[in-house]
Amino acid sequence: MLIAGFPAGAWGTNCYVVAPAAGEECVIIDPGHEATQGVEDTLAKHRLKPVAVILTHGHLDHVASVVPVCGASGVPAWIHPEDRYMLTDPEKALGRSIGAQLLGELTIGEPDDLRELTDGAALRLAGLELSVAHAPGHTKGSVTFRMPETAEIPSVLFSGDLLFAGSVGRSDLPGGDPAELLESLARVCLPLDDSTVVLSGHGPQTTIGRERATNPYLGEAGVTAPRRGL
Repeated sequence: MLIAGFPAGAWGTNCYVVAPAAGEECVIIDPGHEATQGVEDTLAKHRLKPVAVILTHGHLDHVASVVPVCGASGVPAWIHPEDRYMLTDPEKALGRSIGAQLLGELTIGEPDDLRELTDGAALRLAGLELSVAHAPGHTKGSVTFRMPETAEIPSVLFSGDLLFAGSVGRSDLPGGDPAELLESLARVCLPLDDSTVVLSGHGPQTTIGRERATNPYLGEAGVTAPRRGL
């Protein structure tokens, strides 16, 4: 398994390129602000052919390079329908002006082939299987992508801005909701094995076990999660 990640742009957003191995097809996750060159360099270094772009949510720092990245390779992009509007109206999504100068540097809009993600979907792309979990709270259309455990690697969760090492995504922007965020943490993250590797939208990698033991937000999610059964 090959997972190459790099922080891109003004927000240091992690973009990931995932493939079964070097020289094969790949999936690009969250090509955000100024990610185009990093994507091109990663593809060239590992001799990869992209077949899809998948997005954890619609904030500008995660999607700003979607149009050029998709256009360069003629590949589709996937996003949850509740965040689709953010591709064409990033200022509305952020609830504040991000500056006319910055907007002028970006290619705002939808790629030619845009598809919608659904909760529980299984994406089979580039020889990979990624399960989709709708995880609102940071945005209404936030999702995570999880790859199952294999003999070679533990399960991997691409958490977007749901869960970070030691923290979580903010919930004070339009579409954010702190109660929904806690519910998503409880439903999506807490049931996972401690060995699950978490690759988030910002910051270093971590594991579910480490966050279960030390992340106060995941602890609060466990306390507030509704109990099942008697």
